[in-house]
Amino acid sequence: MEKVKVDIPVMADLFSRGEKPEYLFWVGCAGAFDDRYKKVAIAFAKILTHLNISYAVLGKEESCTGDPARRAGNEMLYQMQALQNIEIFRMYDVHKIITICPHCFNIFKNEYPDLGGNYEVINYLQFLDKQISEGKLFVPEHAMNMKSVTYHDPCYLGRANGIYDEPRKILKHLSGNVLEMDRNRSFALCCGAGGGQMFKEAEKGNKEVFIERTEDALKTEASIIATACPFCMTMLTDGIKYKNREEDVKNFDIAELIAQALNL
Repeated sequence: MEKVKVDIPVMADLFSRGEKPEYLFWVGCAGAFDDRYKKVAIAFAKILTHLNISYAVLGKEESCTGDPARRAGNEMLYQMQALQNIEIFRMYDVHKIITICPHCFNIFKNEYPDLGGNYEVINYLQFLDKQISEGKLFVPEHAMNMKSVTYHDPCYLGRANGIYDEPRKILKHLSGNVLEMDRNRSFALCCGAGGGQMFKEAEKGNKEVFIERTEDALKTEASIIATACPFCMTMLTDGIKYKNREEDVKNFDIAELIAQALNL
């Protein structure tokens, strides 16, 4: 089957034609600039197009949410970025936002309301699980041919927002061979990049957090480590390389696994 090519709609273009999409797909900094995570953004866009969902991205009008600035202690920069985004959302009458980054999801959902930005914020795993459960997105059961997979809980999806079941339901549908790490769900270990740590040198210690978390994943002997966050993907990919396991262990985002199953 030939791979699907997708033209991603841009909000300004749709509005110029008098069209208003139902969802804003917030790509995020990683989805826009990180070469590895661009593949995740494209995979999810292909799924949205496959489902014939009414959506658009902001394109060049999209800026950072301000989350890294706030985590690093620059409150003024955070508020400047947030208020700029809120004004753009108002201009395009945005009510529903789908995110592929837990950090973007968390700040839109829990912190933007303090500045007057109130939206229905949907994490893409919630969206995908709902589409599969309602039969709108047909993904062949055990499409991964029973390949073993373990899932790393991102802090900003799990402990911060209680999203634990949706990714596991999707993976059990795809694989049927989901292996849990010893530390999982609310007890999961951070990848080491949250809270602005992604953008600074590691602090003194005996072992970096991403190495310890990679060891948790490798201990399951799963052939695939599934992630749902750009920070987690970067850290665990680095961990796999550090452990010289690139040949037998792969790191994929859940959206990529679904797109692969659908041959999109």
